[in-house]
Amino acid sequence: MILDKNSANKTAELLLQVNAIKLNPENPFTWASGWKSPIYCDNRIILSYPAIRNFIREEMAKQVESLYGKPDIIAGVATGAIGIGILVAEAMGLPFIYVRPEPKSHGRKNQIEGHLESGQTVVVIEDLISTGKSSLNAVTALKNVGAEVKGMLAIFSYGFDTAEENFEQAQVQLNTLSNYDHLINQASSTNYIKEEQSQTLLQWRKAPQQWKKL
Repeated sequence: MILDKNSANKTAELLLQVNAIKLNPENPFTWASGWKSPIYCDNRIILSYPAIRNFIREEMAKQVESLYGKPDIIAGVATGAIGIGILVAEAMGLPFIYVRPEPKSHGRKNQIEGHLESGQTVVVIEDLISTGKSSLNAVTALKNVGAEVKGMLAIFSYGFDTAEENFEQAQVQLNTLSNYDHLINQASSTNYIKEEQSQTLLQWRKAPQQWKKL
């Protein structure tokens, strides 16, 4: 769900501006899953641009409080959301933890890094939502140690039906600063992409696992 359409458009504009989101329908990218994709998103690049990361930080902090109130802790999903999660926690004056995909194989074998007590309320920060599986894995890890997960806020979502189904099934509220629809509209209105490229990108989103799959 998008809370603020103006913020969604501005976020999409800034991500395109610094090439955090790259669109290349003619020479598609290959995801780890084997899917062929005309789009590649790396939101970590915003950390290299102070003005943009400050905008994202302030918008996320504002929306976390508006949507969920002030939680006890902000949690970032490793590794992509560690940086932005710290920024949001700092802006809100809150403690920060992060969640690994799985427990470490050595040392204390932690999956959750930082101090978290059972019963504390947590809002999870993500950089990107595709199917949502890795994000919900972090939520499960937090719930397993007694945390009360109030919801998740991400910078960007592809808006796949499977992601919506996964979050609904897990009963986790997901909100994002921006999404695929706002991105395509922004890219089209600024002539970042041509009309035929826009149609290709919209077709891909309908069935990404079948689009030029290896």
